[in-house]
Amino acid sequence: MTEAIRKNFASDNIAPVCPEVMKALENANHGSAAAYGEDQITSALSTLAEEVFEHKVWVFPVATGTAANSLALSAATDPFGAVVCDQSAHIANDEGGAPEFFMHGAKLVPLPSADGRMALSDLDRVLTSSSGHGVHTSPIQTLSLTQSTEWGTVYTLDQLGALTARARESDLATHLDGARLGNAIATLGCRPADVSWRAGFDMLSFGGTKNGAMAAEAVMIFREDLAKNFLRRVKRSGHLWSKQRYLSAQIQALLENDLWLRHAAHANVMAQRLAHGLRRHPAAALPFDVQGNEVFVVLPERGVESLEAQGYEFYRWTNPPGLEGILIRLVTCWATEAQDVDALLAAL
Repeated sequence: MTEAIRKNFASDNIAPVCPEVMKALENANHGSAAAYGEDQITSALSTLAEEVFEHKVWVFPVATGTAANSLALSAATDPFGAVVCDQSAHIANDEGGAPEFFMHGAKLVPLPSADGRMALSDLDRVLTSSSGHGVHTSPIQTLSLTQSTEWGTVYTLDQLGALTARARESDLATHLDGARLGNAIATLGCRPADVSWRAGFDMLSFGGTKNGAMAAEAVMIFREDLAKNFLRRVKRSGHLWSKQRYLSAQIQALLENDLWLRHAAHANVMAQRLAHGLRRHPAAALPFDVQGNEVFVVLPERGVESLEAQGYEFYRWTNPPGLEGILIRLVTCWATEAQDVDALLAAL
């Protein structure tokens, strides 16, 4: 029997756990194992991560992306310091103040952009202007970028390298929010190392939940000094799982045989299929390049309401200036099938 059409395009968080991760959890659920990350699965995960990223890496599994981002930023930023990010960044809009809380008061400095990608000129401007105010301003200590961005766009490797190089000139630590990193890698056709430490990043928030895991993210650190006391930060924040093997098993399953990249590539293909169909709609406008698994489209209100009346789920967003209609976000995932996309297009 044909599976029912999936009508929920609100997020990649709504997808079920992929079979490989569920199998890994089942395999981990036998016998006793050392607690608090001293188990064999966590040890094997660290070895596997170093193979995948081609570098020494300290891996700290956590359950949520909020914890991963906030803990990572706290390791590099003093309470009197600041983090510069794009104005669309998750840490600035969707973490409920957790980054500032975990950093004990450090501030975020969001920079405006047209499509979620920070411009080098804007970074240079804020670093130059903030350096002349001494103790009267919060020193910018960390650069945080998102790949792929909140608008579904992707930085090129050259763009990332230029931004991190400018950050290093000012002695900033560098953090990459990689909740959808796999989608960016699939678009760029590069290796995980190319978009992480080779691109100049000290820390990576590795996303698993959006890509097939049940609840698993990881902070991956490429600098020993930042990793030195990081486990104490995890413990102090209440994010150290006693049965950590179940977190580690999920990430291990995604990394093995490039499952996370295959999932991301499939989601991207479905997003391109959706975008292609939307571009053929005479009343639809796509304000951003579709480079990952997020499709933003402006539609007439009656079209949006029609989709909602037919049971489709998605988020409404603030409309870009100059475009009439309603901006909605449609997100594909590892479980999205061509029939799901085609049904939505037909409904529209």
